[in-house]
Amino acid sequence: MRKTTECKKCRRVGSKLFLKGEKCESQKCPMIKKPYPPGQKPKRRRGHTSEYGRELTEKQKLRYWYDLKEGQILRYVKSVINKPQKKESAGDQLLRKLENRLDNTVYRMGFAVSRSQARQMISYGFFHVNGKPVDRPSYQVKLGCVVSVRPGKKKSKIFEDFENKMKNFTPPAWISLDKKKLEGEVTGEVVVTEVAPPVEISSIFEFYSR
Repeated sequence: MRKTTECKKCRRVGSKLFLKGEKCESQKCPMIKKPYPPGQKPKRRRGHTSEYGRELTEKQKLRYWYDLKEGQILRYVKSVINKPQKKESAGDQLLRKLENRLDNTVYRMGFAVSRSQARQMISYGFFHVNGKPVDRPSYQVKLGCVVSVRPGKKKSKIFEDFENKMKNFTPPAWISLDKKKLEGEVTGEVVVTEVAPPVEISSIFEFYSR
């Protein structure tokens, strides 16, 4: 099966999802050069989309945003539906679960330029959680968890001059980052309003309720 590139994912759903880091902010972004779906035809988007098509697109946006497979996003949605919490909406619960994935946390800490890269680094054993090696991208971090780069990986090219490169980087409100030590701590609950993926979350529950 041919792998869909990150830029084609954005073009397919018609929305910039910032999956390629700095490239998405530049004029080199394919969404600027080719603001239409990938492939030779059609060159224009259809003017009318069915309700099912709209819900499908929203679901795909969230899946691409967090770099998940179909089965993964379905399991997260079902976990929220089957174990609802009265204190917050289903949409907020879903976003918290996705934000607390280790691959997303590594990305939010600035150790990777994309969630895709974070997933690969975790699988290759780059990180410790609370001093223990974890190579599972879906691992759920909790309040107080400390994510650190393994000592043997700190000299990797990706971390060269890290402190200087990240001089202007500010992590989310719920994360504390020590750029010198190459470690971060989850110091609070995910602030859903700060997450703000370009997705209509309610449409995803409607899609799976069909």
